[in-house]
Amino acid sequence: MSPFATHLGRMPLIAILRGLTPPDAVGVGAALIDAGFRIIEVPLNSPEPFVSIERMAERFGGEALIGAGTVLEARDVDRLRDAGGRLVVTPHADSHIVARAKSLGLACVPGFATATEAFRVISAGADALKLFPAEGASPAVLKSLRAVLPPDLPIIPVGGMAASGLGPWWHAGARGFGIGSSLYRPGDAAAAIGERARALTATMRSLAKTAA
Repeated sequence: MSPFATHLGRMPLIAILRGLTPPDAVGVGAALIDAGFRIIEVPLNSPEPFVSIERMAERFGGEALIGAGTVLEARDVDRLRDAGGRLVVTPHADSHIVARAKSLGLACVPGFATATEAFRVISAGADALKLFPAEGASPAVLKSLRAVLPPDLPIIPVGGMAASGLGPWWHAGARGFGIGSSLYRPGDAAAAIGERARALTATMRSLAKTAA
């Protein structure tokens, strides 16, 4: 089993820390991991994202998968690898980025909105698919996509995900969720982030006991 699949199996939530700054990286990371999160991404449109990724990878790389989101250029995959990150997440279906990530031994979760985009990045080696923006889709759309996509490939809705709304997506075939503003906002205290994280992981553990 791949490291991505292992960590997603432990907790099917990805923390999206858009706007995180390096001084807060370790404290926020500790709060999330204490609450049960095992996959963390720092979007590259955050301040000094590679510094934050490096600090979290050094501290938590043995127990969590740390990586970058909003990866738009293949050259940033190399910078991520050099910073110790092991996960590449994109907002779009760029097969070149997927191929570069896989060539460096990194996990890659590209964004998609249509079956055409999905099969393009599946062919390039995607570890999972990010349904984005999920606000533009619905659990019904996901269920239809799930019927034609590889059954063992996780689909992860991202956009507008909160604890109260995960159930319909899970039962439609989602196998993970990217959680952004309902979990983290720049400047939030680590204690507040940890409290939200614990609510999310409790919801997820309950859902994971149910069938899709």
